[in-house]
Amino acid sequence: MTIRTRRSALTLLASVLLATGTAACAQALERSQQFIYVLRVVPRFQDPREWTERENSVIGQHFDRLKKAIEQGQVVLAGRTTEALAATFGVVIFEAANMEAARENAPIAVAARLWTTPLPPPAKT
Repeated sequence: MTIRTRRSALTLLASVLLATGTAACAQALERSQQFIYVLRVVPRFQDPREWTERENSVIGQHFDRLKKAIEQGQVVLAGRTTEALAATFGVVIFEAANMEAARENAPIAVAARLWTTPLPPPAKT
């Protein structure tokens, strides 16, 4: 095989791989939507003295689940502010197939009534 033939073959292969990758990315985007949770501590738990082993366990479960979602590529961004509990909030931007799937994957701390969040409609892209 000449150098020119190799270059042509590599160019063709790169084009096919790029087209395949682009199509796969487009299909993935069509299948999922982005959602955002803005999480706030409920008033009762804004006082650190109210936290018991139960609440700490729930938060541990929340972070374990968030870590797994990050590893699976579902989370676009996650973080929180560092103010006192009365002022702090967290944000999670994540991908889900639809609103129902997003609600099913609500943070455990919301279901346990430690945090609140309104789940808005999907972000427009």
